[in-house]
Amino acid sequence: MLDEVPALCARTALAWAVVAALLAAVRPAAALPLSALVTAWAAQSLVALSGRGLVHARRRARRRARPAAALLIGDARTHTVAEVLRRSERPLVRPVGIVGPRAGTPGDVPVLGSADEVRRALGTHDVRLALCVGEPSAAYLRLLRAHGCALWRLDARGPGHGAAPGGASLAGYPLTPLPPGPRRPGAGKRALDLALAGPALVLLSPLLLACALAVRLSDGPGVLFRQERVGQYGKTFTLLKFRSLRPCDDREAATRWNVAQDDRMSPVGRFLRRSSLDELPQLWNILRGDMSLVGPRPERPFFVNEFGRRYEGYRHRHRAPVGLTGLAQISGLRGDTSIEDRSRHDNYYVDHWSLWHDVRILVRTALALVRPSGS
Repeated sequence: MLDEVPALCARTALAWAVVAALLAAVRPAAALPLSALVTAWAAQSLVALSGRGLVHARRRARRRARPAAALLIGDARTHTVAEVLRRSERPLVRPVGIVGPRAGTPGDVPVLGSADEVRRALGTHDVRLALCVGEPSAAYLRLLRAHGCALWRLDARGPGHGAAPGGASLAGYPLTPLPPGPRRPGAGKRALDLALAGPALVLLSPLLLACALAVRLSDGPGVLFRQERVGQYGKTFTLLKFRSLRPCDDREAATRWNVAQDDRMSPVGRFLRRSSLDELPQLWNILRGDMSLVGPRPERPFFVNEFGRRYEGYRHRHRAPVGLTGLAQISGLRGDTSIEDRSRHDNYYVDHWSLWHDVRILVRTALALVRPSGS
């Protein structure tokens, strides 16, 4: 908060000077005296700084209660930096992996020697921060940006090499933000989801009730089908669908790829799948924040691991929130189609995301429902 005092006081003074000048020009008799201006400026500055101080204090308390997991990337100095961060009495950052040479004494922080190990660490510890002690390779930068990590350069060269005065620091090490990668979906995407999914859930409630009743009468109890899926950054969640087929066991549900032609499926189940009405309960997943209206379709953990090994770039599609529909789906890549083609379309969507792109995909999805093909 103290770092913001000069800029905030200057902006407040400028604002009051403009107000006073306009008031004097419009109503000279009501012009504010200098004492009133100084009092107003001091009062507003004090209130603003107090509010910011409270916000910063609360954020800092949360970070100390739950330090951010971070990867350290670079040369042998990363081991020293990791040890310094681990010894900190009030840590804000918790190193969970070192990407660099195995020389040195890593202590309790594991050294990650391959891209697969880095991916596992990113998913296991929900890493959102990477500290570059040395010069990271372009491949690792792409990988970290693909997983939504904030990238900072940490200068561990010693005295005489610090950053500019007033810059960010961590445990006495100067920090400099690295340029961001491609723009990622943010608050605008979430606002669009809430603006459309909430009303849609209310307006479609009679249709949802009719589908539920049809499934209950046709296939018995258990109207909703719940299944673990992989979402953004590898997080798992429980996806909801109307039940169209009752699997033999949990293994079949988790590992069987496509059941569209299964003889056990009732006519109601076939209709729901062919019309995509079985996907409507996922509007609740969208309201919960598990999914978005538009994004790569979520898959089961078994197939995410399998496709991640077989297709380069498949895991990169998890950079964005998973969706009810996506670019791959409106391009005809549904059901038993090429996973490599789907992955390419999904990654193109993430790399070129915009709010208008989401709107276009939603419009094309609505038009495609007129001639449904199932999934």
